[in-house]
Amino acid sequence: MQDAARIRVGVVGCGLIAQVMHLPYLAELDDRFELVAVCDLSPALAEWCATRYGAGEAVTDAGRLLGLQPDLVMVLTGGNHAELAVAAAGAGCHVFVEKPLALSAADGQRMTAAAERAGRILAVGNMKRYDPAYERLAELVPGIADLRLVRSTTLESPLAPYVAHYRFGPREPLPRELLDRLEAEAERDVAAALGDVDAETRWCYRFILLDNLVHELNVLRGVLGDPVRVASAHLTRRVAAVILEFAAAPCHLSWVDLPGIAGYRQEFAFYGPDRRVTFRLPSPFLRSAPSEVEIEDGDAGTARSSRTVEILGYEEAFKRELVDLADCIRAGRPPRTTGAEATRDLALCEAIARAHVTSSPVEFPPP
Repeated sequence: MQDAARIRVGVVGCGLIAQVMHLPYLAELDDRFELVAVCDLSPALAEWCATRYGAGEAVTDAGRLLGLQPDLVMVLTGGNHAELAVAAAGAGCHVFVEKPLALSAADGQRMTAAAERAGRILAVGNMKRYDPAYERLAELVPGIADLRLVRSTTLESPLAPYVAHYRFGPREPLPRELLDRLEAEAERDVAAALGDVDAETRWCYRFILLDNLVHELNVLRGVLGDPVRVASAHLTRRVAAVILEFAAAPCHLSWVDLPGIAGYRQEFAFYGPDRRVTFRLPSPFLRSAPSEVEIEDGDAGTARSSRTVEILGYEEAFKRELVDLADCIRAGRPPRTTGAEATRDLALCEAIARAHVTSSPVEFPPP
């Protein structure tokens, strides 16, 4: 492939996920991507990442990055991505946004509309949908006759043991007034999404639903479609328990924070009378650690049962996500994780928060 065919990329936000996953894979996929610039509020970190990953420029202002006219802008920052994504689409760029897409469904709709007006792709970093084991799961679930229950369980654990072996660039402390302004903006956007709710619910919405469970919700919606209602929800900083009613079956979703040992676990189980299928994932910060699919079968009315565990491949889902994005940009087709779909994830997070606040079921209307 000639250099002229490469997709020119600008990366905004050089934090943990950029350094662990996106920047290394952009460098590895240099037949598809050219890293024209990196942007971070920390000048030292931007310079370090530019040198390490071969970016043409290091900047601290996203407007300057847009002025370089990249083909694709990757928004990997924390907080609300809406303003930058809308500006990037308006500048004629395709946009990739790490999850969550935004802090509210309203902002997700605004971002999606901006990309549609510009005729550009808005892709969202729900990388689990690109996992080879997830693709196998999507083949198996429709074949489970009389699906009776779905279970999603995530055991959160300390992050440091999973990333301590990676090399990270320097990050000097940012000005207190800047951090306070960014936090006030995020709180404003969360309040706009949820209305007049207590501070604890706002915290759980932002740091449990949006930062964590949005992945689980996207996986479930990918194989089951939208739920019809949130039957119940109970959110605390330590445990989240949600019951979703899908057309095919109810789903019991559990998330628990276990900060003691390094024992991250995540699984999605689908139970039918004659077959059980379980999708298990390792820590998302371990490059190329394989997920697995377990299939349980047997002969009805007999003692015979069997359990098969399938490893579908070792290629990292984050990398496969970028490969597919390059193909989508070249072919002019939408990715499997679009802004419109991610907006539905945000709307479901808002519905879960409402169910928690009201202690009542919340209908989840069609798009």
